[in-house]
Amino acid sequence: MESRSRYNRSCDCYAYLLVKQCMTTLLFNPLSAYWDTRKGSQPVEMSTIEHSHRDPVYKVIWLQSKTGTDIFSASTDGQVLWWDIRKMSEPTERLILDPSKKGNLDNALGAVSLEFETTMPTKFMVGTEQGLVVSCNRKAKTPAEKIVCTYSGHHGPIYALQRNPLFPKNFLTVADWTARIWSEDIKESSIMWTKYHMAHLLDGCWSPVRPSVFFTVKMDGTLDVWDILFKQNDPTLSLKVCDEALYSIRVQDNGRFLGCSSQLGTTTLMEISAGLCTLQKNEKALVSEMFERETKREKILEARHREMRLKERSRSEQSREDEGKEADGEESARGFIIRFVLCVSRDF
Repeated sequence: MESRSRYNRSCDCYAYLLVKQCMTTLLFNPLSAYWDTRKGSQPVEMSTIEHSHRDPVYKVIWLQSKTGTDIFSASTDGQVLWWDIRKMSEPTERLILDPSKKGNLDNALGAVSLEFETTMPTKFMVGTEQGLVVSCNRKAKTPAEKIVCTYSGHHGPIYALQRNPLFPKNFLTVADWTARIWSEDIKESSIMWTKYHMAHLLDGCWSPVRPSVFFTVKMDGTLDVWDILFKQNDPTLSLKVCDEALYSIRVQDNGRFLGCSSQLGTTTLMEISAGLCTLQKNEKALVSEMFERETKREKILEARHREMRLKERSRSEQSREDEGKEADGEESARGFIIRFVLCVSRDF
């Protein structure tokens, strides 16, 4: 991997998308806004305070729509808001991330990351501060039905959440000290995960061309490249990019160039070697087989854990029943002794 050049830009990778420019500006601002670079440096439209998020907006994504003007945003206030940029006075739709599905904002999970796959236009996922991934269905009839399920496995905020470009049923999460690969079919555990690192992981993404390759960046300034077909316990390549924390990473669409941004706003652009950005022979089939095998293994373990929990619950209930019977027997014996003593006392 060859380092090419550096750019001094703010937080998210060197204006990778227009929405990323908005995101950088809104990082600690509850308002949502958009810019048209043909119309100068000022925002064209901006949301009003009373109808905006209550906490900083951490993620904004463009939606695939007929008009091309729809976006949605996520914030640590526990809300996901949909907007039409032609009229941003108020959101077109609102979802409160309350896991109890009661729509209570006080119980809502703070949103840190979003995932939207254009081939699944009704589905989206939210990574939360509490380490849960919330799977949602936008077209559900009621707010309660929009929250489909949750995936639990991390110990802190999920900074990165992305579906595999070639296998969208499998997705990557980056949080705490690990990166994890999940299957939509398994709710209780990820199917693969990295070892626990000494430094926190702060971002990650899949290679757009190789389904077995993903990238992570850490607080110690290190970039790790993983190829799960080559090895799974350690990264294929680790590169010390800088001395400060790396907060963001993005890969070019053809997988050839990669950019990481640091805590101080310095973006490093690197060229990836041909072996890591060229689809290998039978790679898709091998990755598909690996994901299916690991999913099947986790399903078996999940069924076994469920069975053990049921047995434990049955034992607990049986134990409580036995204790109740013993208590009733002791009470009956005590009552008999008292009656016997009273009878003897009267005879004397």
